Amino acid sequence: MSVPIDKIHFGKSGGLLPVIVQDEKTKQVLMLAYANDFAVQETLKTGFAHYWSRSRNKLWKKGEESGNVQRIESIQVDCDEDTILYIVNQKGVACHTGTFSCFVRDLE
Repeated sequence: MSVPIDKIHFGKSGGLLPVIVQDEKTKQVLMLAYANDFAVQETLKTGFAHYWSRSRNKLWKKGEESGNVQRIESIQVDCDEDTILYIVNQKGVACHTGTFSCFVRDLE
């Protein structure tokens, strides 16, 4: 079932939605980032993951500096239409610390 982009609820959280990123091959959750409408449109247009940087207040393509790009395999929307799941083919590592996933530590 498809959801048109104009049905996504960007307005609920100041125009930004959480984007969960999952590796297509391993099914491992790689990271959580945020996207606005513009970032999602760029992702759809290019086939590579784009996000909105809250700290730099600008659009960024994952891997634009490191080369660790995320090729989009599919995009899914949750039942409330306020969270997106990017299923990606990850080149290199996803985390800025050098690990494949940002989720590598257990909570005590």
